[in-house]
Amino acid sequence: MNSRIGTLYGVSVGTGDPELITIKALKVIKNSPIIAFPAGINQKLGKAETIIQNYLQPHQKKLSLTFPYTLSQEILERAWRKVALQVWEFLAKGLDVAFACEGDISFYSTFTYLAEYIKKIDSNLRIERIAGVSSPMVAASVLDIPLTVQDEKLVVLPAFYSVEELEKVLDWAEVIVLMKVASVYEKAWQILAQKGLLSSSYIVEKATQPEEKVYRNLTLLPHLKLNYFSILIIKNNPHNTQAI
Repeated sequence: MNSRIGTLYGVSVGTGDPELITIKALKVIKNSPIIAFPAGINQKLGKAETIIQNYLQPHQKKLSLTFPYTLSQEILERAWRKVALQVWEFLAKGLDVAFACEGDISFYSTFTYLAEYIKKIDSNLRIERIAGVSSPMVAASVLDIPLTVQDEKLVVLPAFYSVEELEKVLDWAEVIVLMKVASVYEKAWQILAQKGLLSSSYIVEKATQPEEKVYRNLTLLPHLKLNYFSILIIKNNPHNTQAI
């Protein structure tokens, strides 16, 4: 009987460009017998799987895990318990599992919930998180602007949950990032219009992916239909928007 419990790796794989994976993350992906990732929608490959697919070997087992897109806590918790048991099945056999997650593993990541629920099964389980490139940094790079300079204060808001907070933070923060802004874009646009900040605001959609789109100066764009993976960067200190 194998008494060894496998290690669970949370592996950050960046925003879309496979070359943004760190060397450490790539080593873990190549050396793990089980590769897990969030399932895609409508029979399509998920984003994380798409990023790493060319690095995978035939002998590795791919484990597609379903995380529902819902705000229902009951449905979410049921799903988290289910995926935790799916992953535990392999860890309990002594097999290491690498969970590939887009962006950075600690930044609004589904891995957080997976790790939490597996820890409930075995509190002594070894978990290792591999840091990576997150979307605010990538978006600034795509725009060819610094995200922050000198003593600028940066605020990151999960737009769907906290667009109402935007007006408050504009009173004191020089740089504001709205994550996954698509569903609340028009409301955010109205706030920026009132504050006179549309000309110093930027949208990056599907950063570093083949379908990447960039919108600079939102003044004439009140009704953009954006992809779920869209990020809004607001420069509340416009004289610092130029690359240094």
